[in-house]
Amino acid sequence: MKGRRVKRYAQAILVVAVLAVLLALAGAAVRDNARLFGLSLLNGLTLAALYFLVASGFTLVFGLMRNVNLAHGSLFLLGGYIGYTVGDATGSWFLALLAGFLATALAGLLLQVLVFQHMEGQDLRQTLVTLGLSIVLADIFLWIWGGEAYQFDPPRWLLGVVSVPGVGKYSGFRLVVLLSAIVIGLTLWLFLNRTRVGMMIRAGVDNKRMLSASGVNVQKVFAITFAVGAGLAGFAGVMGGTALSIAPGEDVRYLLASLIVVIVGGMGSITGAAVGALLIGLAETFGLAYAPTYGVVFTFLIMVAVLAFRPQGLMGKRA
Repeated sequence: MKGRRVKRYAQAILVVAVLAVLLALAGAAVRDNARLFGLSLLNGLTLAALYFLVASGFTLVFGLMRNVNLAHGSLFLLGGYIGYTVGDATGSWFLALLAGFLATALAGLLLQVLVFQHMEGQDLRQTLVTLGLSIVLADIFLWIWGGEAYQFDPPRWLLGVVSVPGVGKYSGFRLVVLLSAIVIGLTLWLFLNRTRVGMMIRAGVDNKRMLSASGVNVQKVFAITFAVGAGLAGFAGVMGGTALSIAPGEDVRYLLASLIVVIVGGMGSITGAAVGALLIGLAETFGLAYAPTYGVVFTFLIMVAVLAFRPQGLMGKRA
């Protein structure tokens, strides 16, 4: 008991020390170039929002249901490509958004029914099968859509510029991405913690046999959950393709980002995914702005520090 208390005090002191150092560095950066700091902050928040949109689906599938789906990045890319095709044919960005969500939700449903349902608890098989699927899908996407980058054309009123104090003009759409992430995050949290279906999902993960004995179709609940998680990846694909672009290789980037976000934030925690995405997005953006040579290193330093001092993640629970 005493040892645990000492460990908690040591962790609290370490957190305070890190926060003090970060505040000192932020103060120095503001004094040196306030506009660059403000722009980096906004870019970090909007990048974190995009990472959260992808990782929120991943945390449902991997963090909550314990399904190792290394094809999640491929679902992001599929949603972007399908959305672009539909948007280009119809001229409607909102139809592109809907098509990206529905196409990947259907793909996720098929993955759950045809693959994961037959490999429950077999992490290694799930890893190898979905890794193989992601490689095959990447080649199929390259064959169909080629190697060029695609970018969406949203409505003009979404492409406006917003004047931000201390920063100046800033992309209005990137702020829309941030708002979308906040709305989806709150909706998912309420769904999992305040609805009957959300409680069934969490109960099924903890004790599948008990839930099944109470008359609930566990496989149906899991299939719906997987479809929602995959659909969010497709939704993020369209949003990401609008804010940045969609191109071969983006699947690996966003899969890696989702893995790091879930590891840092904690398995199965929507709040943890938000915290993890915020840390990774800000670290990546500020790293590129102030230390471009070592910018990528900061992301992995955060992951290593969390695994060393809190292996279950910042908001995760001990197994």
